[in-house]
Amino acid sequence: MPSRSQAGTRISSIICLPRALQYRSGSLNPADVKRLIEQGMPSAQIEVESDDNTHFEALVISAEFEGKRPLARHQMVYAALGTAMGREIHALSLRTLTPAEHGRG
Repeated sequence: MPSRSQAGTRISSIICLPRALQYRSGSLNPADVKRLIEQGMPSAQIEVESDDNTHFEALVISAEFEGKRPLARHQMVYAALGTAMGREIHALSLRTLTPAEHGRG
């Protein structure tokens, strides 16, 4: 694990896992994943589900997605998840919508 001084030098677009999650053994649960996304995208509405705490499905609704293509939207969510992607989170199925898109059903 990085020392406290190393943690501050990470690339700014990557959100580091909170200390409480970094040192906990085991996998993340949907509430943990939701919390990580909320930290990087505080204004988003988020729903996360998982049957096995390794493969997750998330619906993220955010005005920040306005005018962005799906790939850019997904990259925003991945940045919020930081190092958990590919480690604790093996697979993530994302639906990323603006509030207007969500309202249309």
